[in-house]
Amino acid sequence: MKIAITLLVIVGLVAATPFPKKETKFADKEFLAKQKFFFEILYRIEDPLFFEEYIKLGKTFTYNKEDYVFPADYDGEYMTKFYKAFKHGVTLPKGEFYGAFVESHFEELYGLFDFFYYAKNWEVFQRNVCWARLFANEGVFVQALTLAVIHRDDFQGFILPTIYEIFPQYFFNSKFVFEAEKFDYDVWSKYIMYEKEYKDFLYKDYSKYFKEFDDKYHYKYYNYFYTKDWKVWQWWKVMGLGEHWYSEDHFMIRDNYDHFNKDSKYLDMIKDVKKFWMPVDYTRDIYFYNQESELSYFTEDVEWNSFWYYFNLDYAPFLDGKTFGLDKDRRGEYYFYVVRQLLARYYMERLSHGYGEIPEFSFFTEVEYGYDPQLINYNGVGFSYRKNYFEYETYGNFEYVHKVMGFFKRIEDIITQGYYMTYDGKKIDMHKPESVKYLGDFMQGNVDSFDKYFATFWYIYAHSYMADVDESDFYVHPHVFLNYETMLRDPVFYQFYKKVHDVFYQFYDYVDAYTKKELYFEGVEFEDVKISELVTYFDLVDFDVTNLLNDKPTFVDGQFVWDKTLLARQARLNHKNFEFEYSIKSDKPQKVVIRAFLGPKYDEFGHVIPLDENRENFYEIDEFYYELKSGVNTFKRSSKDFYWTTDDRTTYTELYKFVMLAYEGKYEFPLDYSEPHCGFPDRLVLPRGYYEGMPVQFFFFVYPFTASYDAYSTYDYNYSCGIGSGVRHIDEYPFGYPLDREIDEFEFFVPNMFFKDAKIYHHDTFEKYYDYKYEKFGHFDYNYYYNY
Repeated sequence: MKIAITLLVIVGLVAATPFPKKETKFADKEFLAKQKFFFEILYRIEDPLFFEEYIKLGKTFTYNKEDYVFPADYDGEYMTKFYKAFKHGVTLPKGEFYGAFVESHFEELYGLFDFFYYAKNWEVFQRNVCWARLFANEGVFVQALTLAVIHRDDFQGFILPTIYEIFPQYFFNSKFVFEAEKFDYDVWSKYIMYEKEYKDFLYKDYSKYFKEFDDKYHYKYYNYFYTKDWKVWQWWKVMGLGEHWYSEDHFMIRDNYDHFNKDSKYLDMIKDVKKFWMPVDYTRDIYFYNQESELSYFTEDVEWNSFWYYFNLDYAPFLDGKTFGLDKDRRGEYYFYVVRQLLARYYMERLSHGYGEIPEFSFFTEVEYGYDPQLINYNGVGFSYRKNYFEYETYGNFEYVHKVMGFFKRIEDIITQGYYMTYDGKKIDMHKPESVKYLGDFMQGNVDSFDKYFATFWYIYAHSYMADVDESDFYVHPHVFLNYETMLRDPVFYQFYKKVHDVFYQFYDYVDAYTKKELYFEGVEFEDVKISELVTYFDLVDFDVTNLLNDKPTFVDGQFVWDKTLLARQARLNHKNFEFEYSIKSDKPQKVVIRAFLGPKYDEFGHVIPLDENRENFYEIDEFYYELKSGVNTFKRSSKDFYWTTDDRTTYTELYKFVMLAYEGKYEFPLDYSEPHCGFPDRLVLPRGYYEGMPVQFFFFVYPFTASYDAYSTYDYNYSCGIGSGVRHIDEYPFGYPLDREIDEFEFFVPNMFFKDAKIYHHDTFEKYYDYKYEKFGHFDYNYYYNY
């Protein structure tokens, strides 16, 4: 986690740097043994368990309530129900699709989670995990285990493989998954041997066609491999590569690969691992093409989707705020903030393509744009798709529609009348700004809501209706709306959650706008903020999909050997590092917080968007603590330092190798080796922009630091997210402040805020392949990555 900064600044140019990094902690033997267990128990999750010691341990399971420590007001009800269902053979079988929004599946998740979370010690926990790995449904098992590792205080610092490494099927298209699952090393080796004999014939030099085609038709960038899809996503064609597996002796590509390639320990550790990669495309709706498909590089981005998954596990609706400390993190208000951030970021990406507002959603009007996720469940069943001009009312489950619409109507009435009466007679004023936390609990449907029967299940009904699932269903067809890690792929997600988003803005209609007196920070003013060039591009990255392997694992003297890895190589949106150079004048030394927001300048028609409307489109990209000195403070802030963003993660294969090396006493494993799961991908901070420059505007705001606590003081942010700590956030001001409320432009503008226009330029990194002969046609061009 990249956290912001405490820095004393004098007049002059000084670089802003993070809080002094705490002393690096290294894992001891006990920690490494447990970490090794986590990696091995999740290896190839849809296959039977390979490790004999874990099989034996799982078979020793007995159900004894003495093995668990429950809070005073809970007796393990869901755990008992799960065990009874298991004994009677009516739990969700292995291999079946698991949906987090299917009511019966959710109850199983809750029960299995209790077995993990309330286990009184490591021995009970490990035994329970081995038992569940043997018998529980894969989806239920993974989500329950992830929840337990996130929320147990004694598991702070442990790393699980990322969700896209555990279940690649939910992040990459079925064509790729089928190819990966049928990959056989022995057959592949023979194939390659024969291929080498005719490769020179197979890979003809097509570059000569580029020039002839251009001269004749004057289309500069068309080439022999033209399809109606976007060539930047099918980068392998311009290099003369096909869509099959290739062996690579080179490094795994990611942002920080050069750091690892200079590490002799790393090179020695990874040298015996056979690496294979295959190109993977995004969804291409070839049967019912529509303009939304052009955004699939964004909506299907692996880390964009995993961010939403982990957020909803960090603040899972069924977890009690007091028991798990989630109320200390202002979970309801934070839910609205995250939804707002996602929608604003998505809208900016739409503007990059000339698209306008997110379309309004209605259950009774057709959805113009269809969507085929082209995903496949691990049992081989494909996900449902939606055709263009689809009408949801054809599902016919009007009971669910009326429940969801009734919920929104009741929320509207509560906001309009200005108060809510709880079941115990407490009256809540819904026109106070602090009541946003109650509204957030309602809209998330979490158990902290005052009216559990009114709010808790509305979102389950909504998602179930979208997926054509009834509450009585047990076996369901895979659908993207049934799981957090897949729902952001569908354009309808943004349309529907815009309804959720609009509820909060309706709430703020009744909250007074900030006055000049409230916003003004006496003695502090911006002189300038200089912004370096903003450039986006598509680069390539390797994702570890080794869990898709089908061959037998390798054991030597009973010890598991990770000797091969499969990698999905994909083009993805990224940006060059950029920085802000702040110049802030202060009349005395002061502790402050600085927030930075990014928003559009114009709509899709080129019209300036009024600020009061546009505030909904700004999203916060940075927030940090600072100590100003008297005078002009000039300092720099890099995009690499932004609050809560992460770089590329170390892969499953590499982490396992590091842990084993340390376990054998040949390496010191630092506990901050992998970024915490809650970080937002740094590379998605900027929208794609235009080749000629997309006009945007930044908004900067500085205000006094008045928090009653020290941020991150009760946990080590180097390797933990601090969920439930209450000190995850820098201060106690509202999320999104001061753009959270409506804006009165006669009162809003004060010297301690600053607007700056800028442009985001998009560079075509594959352009160089279109105009000149690629000498190594038929081979991957590693100079592509080096040169950008």
